Amino acid sequence: MTRVKRGTTSVKTRKNILRMTKGYRFGRSNKERQANEAIFHAGSYAFAHRRDKKGDFRRLWNTRINAGVRNFNLSYSKFIGMLKKKNIELDRKILSTIANDNPETFKRIVENAK
Repeated sequence: MTRVKRGTTSVKTRKNILRMTKGYRFGRSNKERQANEAIFHAGSYAFAHRRDKKGDFRRLWNTRINAGVRNFNLSYSKFIGMLKKKNIELDRKILSTIANDNPETFKRIVENAK
């Protein structure tokens, strides 16, 4: 059996890891072991924060809807309750976009819900 030298693959792996940590500070950007750990943590944070982002956006939409509805002397919860009773099935993302960009259209939606 022929001899297999694995130096090139090790160097390639090391280069890829250090390339991923470009811009990190201190040893995390140029020491292999610290860089490896930094990449591992970054990956786990990225996974968790992809989930968190969905909640963050929903909170933003709720805030925008609430701000739009306050002009009509309503609260967010009462407005959503009225929409459900009237079977107006617009999701919060759409409602917040309309409240933010088209106040006239949002006014018509609020009047329909009342």
